[in-house]
Amino acid sequence: MSGNTHSQKIPFLDRDHSILAFNARVMDWARRPDVPLLERLRYLSIVSSNLDEFFEVRVAPHLTAHHANEQRGLYTVHSYDTLSQRVHELVAQQYAIYNDELLPLLERKGIRLVPHSERNARQKRWVKDYFVREVQPLLLPIGLDPAHPFPQVANKSLNFIVRLTGKDAFGRENEVAIVKVPRILPRFLQMPPVKGSRQLHFVSISSLIRSHLNDLFPGRQVTEFSQFRVTRHSDLAVDEEEVKNLRTALRKGLQQRHFGQALRLEVSAGCSDYLARFLLDQFGLPEQALYRVPGPVNLVRLNQLIDRVDQPSLRFAPYQGAWPVQLTPGQSFFDRLKQGDVLIHQPYEAFDAVLAFLREAVEDPNVLAIKQTIYRTGARSELMELLREAVRRGKEVTAVVELKARFDEEANISYAERLESVGAQVVYGVVGLKTHAKMLLVTRREEGQLRRYAHLSTGNYNPNTARLYTDLSYLTADDALTADLDQIFLHLASQNRLSRLNKVLMAPFHLHKAMIDRVDAAAAAAREGKDARILLKMNALTDEPMARALVLASQSGVKIDLIVRGACILPAQVPGLTENIRVRSVIGRLLEHSRVFLFRVAGEDELWLSSADWMNRNMLRRVELAWPVTDPSMRHRLVDECIHTYLHDNRDAWLLNADGQYQPAPAGGGRQRAAPVSAQAVLMARYGSARVT
Repeated sequence: MSGNTHSQKIPFLDRDHSILAFNARVMDWARRPDVPLLERLRYLSIVSSNLDEFFEVRVAPHLTAHHANEQRGLYTVHSYDTLSQRVHELVAQQYAIYNDELLPLLERKGIRLVPHSERNARQKRWVKDYFVREVQPLLLPIGLDPAHPFPQVANKSLNFIVRLTGKDAFGRENEVAIVKVPRILPRFLQMPPVKGSRQLHFVSISSLIRSHLNDLFPGRQVTEFSQFRVTRHSDLAVDEEEVKNLRTALRKGLQQRHFGQALRLEVSAGCSDYLARFLLDQFGLPEQALYRVPGPVNLVRLNQLIDRVDQPSLRFAPYQGAWPVQLTPGQSFFDRLKQGDVLIHQPYEAFDAVLAFLREAVEDPNVLAIKQTIYRTGARSELMELLREAVRRGKEVTAVVELKARFDEEANISYAERLESVGAQVVYGVVGLKTHAKMLLVTRREEGQLRRYAHLSTGNYNPNTARLYTDLSYLTADDALTADLDQIFLHLASQNRLSRLNKVLMAPFHLHKAMIDRVDAAAAAAREGKDARILLKMNALTDEPMARALVLASQSGVKIDLIVRGACILPAQVPGLTENIRVRSVIGRLLEHSRVFLFRVAGEDELWLSSADWMNRNMLRRVELAWPVTDPSMRHRLVDECIHTYLHDNRDAWLLNADGQYQPAPAGGGRQRAAPVSAQAVLMARYGSARVT
């Protein structure tokens, strides 16, 4: 290692641009001809959803800096301009795929979105009838004048702006009106079939309303119009030190979330300059915030169209994960865990086993107490009903509910109230920290003594996402590990000083430093000529101290492989800096979500599973856990399935180049005409079955 390495400035990659690069990789699935057509459309929808969240959470400081003409610092005029340019490029590519590739392919499959100009007389009558009967009664056009100023426009809502000729009923020439489209209206409607045709004909709600805008303004003529949609800052900020009741404060914040700072304005591609400028002025936005789109302004709603098409051949074959290989159906979890720990690799193995574990705990009269963290559980949660049933059966139930789980705040407030209503003890964690750790602790009376059983996870207690996300569940009766969890629950509830833990590493206390220490230990071993290796799998790597430690370790001779799905600030393969670091991102049918950390120091392997990514917020502003896996066979399985299989992926993997750009992993691994290998496909074939369920 060179003598000035520690003082060398490392050119970290920009986090926000890395997030956008991740979305470009997701969008690649919308281009792939080997992906079923409706799934390609869904990936396009996923990109739109991701971009919505990007604006809602990440863009506000850039725009504020632009307004202030800020020239120095992290957020500047330049940062806003370059970010806007990249998003415009992504959106242009997105709509090109939609219009030039997917719509023609859908039409060949007999699925058509029929514009007004191509509807036959029968279809026009049907659209007119539907508009009059179901839509027009819900629309309230607002003519703008001093008594009717520009209305509040909710975040991501669909609206129309129109320009009118003539005068209103009072003889005034108020030429601009706004029409809000209620969220309750379906965004895509299937029209009656054409006689003798098997084609499916659809009309979008925006096209349907556009066809009848004149009907909303009798006696006047619509000369210009455009659909529009504004995206607003939506990250709730609550000063927990100042509020007396976090739940009440969040409820108030949720009411205002839909009307935060405007950040992006989407309009139809043909929107006139007059109307576009009018809207930009109303929302206080610069020209760069205007996105003219040749199609629906909200591609997220394409999911409604996808769901209405019943053509299995155009979708992924349904996948059913296997019952976990370490479990025997019907066997008591408590009996099984006395024999050793159990690893469940989701969704290749079914999350149903986790629910079955909780169900057995609820129904077992010897179980006295259940404690669980709740971050995201889904809209209709069987888990929540099981906890309520446990209370009704007389068990002590403690739920640590994270009210500040972004965009799940309302659902979690509701869950907290429902649990409290039956007598569960609900706590909201630690002031100023998000409780992101996933843990479930069961206390059972056995032969006059109390014994604990636990579930830990890299993912959420959400049965829906558990079928779509790769995650690791860990069931254990290990005394030291379960004692740690008991101490952590006590700490979260009482806020007393945390006792010394046996095995678990916890953020914000130990985890950050412990991970850096292990990186440094590998570096020291490498400098002494000993075997050292680091293999890490996570969703994001954006913490600069951790990234810096990895760079220094690589310069000491440690070979480092990073499997990072999303944002990664660490430059890879840069000559003279990071030649020993390889970064790959795997984007597949399933969303990669598991966190696995392997450190080899002087030939000895240490493997950790964790709820935390290597991000500053996870390490210093959240309650997170990492726990060791010491069983040799389990460690071998984790390395094989979560690391080595992914390092050999050459179908769904992308490699980060020295220039900060990603490129698809080269196919064939050097062998000509070798079949592409997908890590996810390998594991799906190994554990489950693709079949109709």
